[in-house]
Amino acid sequence: MNSVATIAAFEAVESLGMMLSSLITIGMLHWAVLLVPGFNFILIGRLAAGGKGSTALAAVAGMTSATLAWATLAVMGIGIVFALHPVVRHFVQVFGGLYLLHLAFRLWSSGQAPTSSASELPSDAGAFRIGFITSAFNPKIALFYGSVFATALPATPSAVHVLSAVALVYLNSVVWHTFLAWAMSRSTIQQAYLRHYARFNRLASILVGAFGLRLLVSTLQELRANGA
Repeated sequence: MNSVATIAAFEAVESLGMMLSSLITIGMLHWAVLLVPGFNFILIGRLAAGGKGSTALAAVAGMTSATLAWATLAVMGIGIVFALHPVVRHFVQVFGGLYLLHLAFRLWSSGQAPTSSASELPSDAGAFRIGFITSAFNPKIALFYGSVFATALPATPSAVHVLSAVALVYLNSVVWHTFLAWAMSRSTIQQAYLRHYARFNRLASILVGAFGLRLLVSTLQELRANGA
């Protein structure tokens, strides 16, 4: 009995060690991507620096909700679906690219700095919607999670292991984007934003438009390559 219990305990410790090693790998890869400024950084920065922290946090809630959805779908095999049926991924990418171009146009068309710093910003519900849509219609997120999970998870992970991996990337996303919202809502940053409102909006418009165009161009290139 003692030998059986010892073997069972050893196997449990070994299994736990493998799970922790896997989660550390997933966490490191995820943070490497999170720290690269992208559209989410621009959106949160603009909303937070505009003077209303709750609006930026609403956008964070939208983004992280989409992250949770994509991570969950990734472990369920959505990446395989996209690989087998690329037309589905292409459709989602085109929609996402067009939506980003729409946001870029709205940023470029915005006027001078508002008298009330939050008056030109979307409502909390609108910020949540923008954050969710821009992340939900970026299937590359699912492909990233699918690739990371396929690389770091064992062939037959336990339910606890899978749930821990999904919870980890969700928590990482919440922590990072909430920190951005807090940092960008500091009064010195808000004052600088209002002084250079038009310039910041034009710059944000160019960057957001570039993300949208890149998504559309990459989709077109894939379609041409597949048709060749």
